[in-house]
Amino acid sequence: MGKKTTEGKVLAQNKKASHDYFIEDTYEAGMVLTGTEIKSLRAARANISDAFATIRNGEIHVHNMHISPFEQGNRNNPTDPTRARKLLMHKSQINKLLGQSKQEGYTIVPLKVYVRNGYAKLLLGLGKGKKQFDKRETAAKKDAQRDIQRALKERQKVAR
Repeated sequence: MGKKTTEGKVLAQNKKASHDYFIEDTYEAGMVLTGTEIKSLRAARANISDAFATIRNGEIHVHNMHISPFEQGNRNNPTDPTRARKLLMHKSQINKLLGQSKQEGYTIVPLKVYVRNGYAKLLLGLGKGKKQFDKRETAAKKDAQRDIQRALKERQKVAR
């Protein structure tokens, strides 16, 4: 039998990222968690809207990711919910990400947190910042697509 891959539910999502950045590439990274952080994650008590990732000394860390302390936690509960957490990636992926993020205007943005095969995963995106007119253009495209879908739906109702 092959390896079983089960995609779990999304525990936390950064909806603001697609509004503020053009996401050009995505990477999956494991997370180093301590104490009862995984229990809090499974209870969907995480927030990554203000989070960002940095690469130092060949290691990648995510900062400002808030994981609330577990209520029934013990003394191994971490005291700082927004501490920097180490991410697990292959060295070649980190080097590739480092090279791409050094370019002007690029940043590493956490997109979503989920559990796969019992392990907490973080989806990172390589994003280029949007200007204000880009945001307006994206909103206009979204509105136009919504109008097209609405017109097609009306047309199908009339045809019946």
